[in-house]
Amino acid sequence: MATTQISLEEYLRTDYEPDCDYVDGELEERNAGELQHSATIGFLVGKLLAIPDLSHLEALPVLRLRVSTTRVRVADVAVLETKIPYKAVPSRPPIAVIEVLSPEDRMSPFLGRLDDYRAMGIAHVWVIDPMRRKAYDCSNGDWQPVEKLAITDRPVEIPLDPLWKKLEELLR
Repeated sequence: MATTQISLEEYLRTDYEPDCDYVDGELEERNAGELQHSATIGFLVGKLLAIPDLSHLEALPVLRLRVSTTRVRVADVAVLETKIPYKAVPSRPPIAVIEVLSPEDRMSPFLGRLDDYRAMGIAHVWVIDPMRRKAYDCSNGDWQPVEKLAITDRPVEIPLDPLWKKLEELLR
């Protein structure tokens, strides 16, 4: 199958619906838009924004991140430090990135996305699997199961049991 190469500049000035990643001159689709995926993103952003004393952090859904000179990834949720100046498409690493699995996600491209986040220098890389009600800390390259998302040097702690309950209620 032939692919069309586009420049980074063209990608950055074009709106895609839904948004897609830019990897070495090619566009890569992202899987999103299903109820569990969207509900998970909404829950996480809401919980992050509700944490007291976090006025210096911002949780943003569906944010383009320039992870390298030839790649832009669209994070499901990015947690940025508000005291640091960012560009419209940040090239400085956020504090954390949360990716939410969709049923159509293929492992190899998904692992490449996580590798790009770690190579960018993002300290906290988490993956949520809403279908299986599981969460993983992938910050070090392995998939460590977690019961909560936590940033140890900040007052960030999000237990995931309320998310699993919310998803169960949505699917009744």
